[in-house]
Amino acid sequence: MSAITLSEAAFSKDDLWVFGYGSLMWRPGFEFIERVPARLIGEHRALCVYSFVHRGTPEKPGLVLGLDRGGACRGIAFRVAERDRAATVAYLRAREQVTSVYREVMRSVWLENEARQRVSALAYVVDRGHVQYAGRLSLAEQLRHVLQGHGQSGANRDYVLATVRAIEAEGFRDNPLHQLASMLHDARPLEPPRQD
Repeated sequence: MSAITLSEAAFSKDDLWVFGYGSLMWRPGFEFIERVPARLIGEHRALCVYSFVHRGTPEKPGLVLGLDRGGACRGIAFRVAERDRAATVAYLRAREQVTSVYREVMRSVWLENEARQRVSALAYVVDRGHVQYAGRLSLAEQLRHVLQGHGQSGANRDYVLATVRAIEAEGFRDNPLHQLASMLHDARPLEPPRQD
């Protein structure tokens, strides 16, 4: 599958806003000139993507976040200087589109600063037609995948807990993620099978 990306014409010639709702909140990996709490309406944060690379493998998939249909999502909007726009988009495509599971889109986000302005921000929304779209899994299924998941970027458990810490640092909660995090604190990581 080829990645669903925006054409160059879709980007304004000004600074670029990027909306982070998962690992971008705590590890953006690109230069930015402003970081503002923000809200996106129309999609919500969900552990709805099977991870085959960063936090799992095709044989033992982990679970990562996507923006899925309906609701709203609080996250972080990063303002990237116009001169860094092309490099930032290239970086994000290499990071987020490894398996083409996301659609690259521009979405309206409301900045939660004094101005309360609305800006158009680059965001990565799950492609529901992709083989890695997990849909709505039970908490028990989420827990199983997160405990087994380990990929190029490390343990799936660390990803979920770091995201919860980033959400708490912004002063809000994501109830499904917080519920999973408390289950992860109580669960023992799965041990790899012994080679006797």
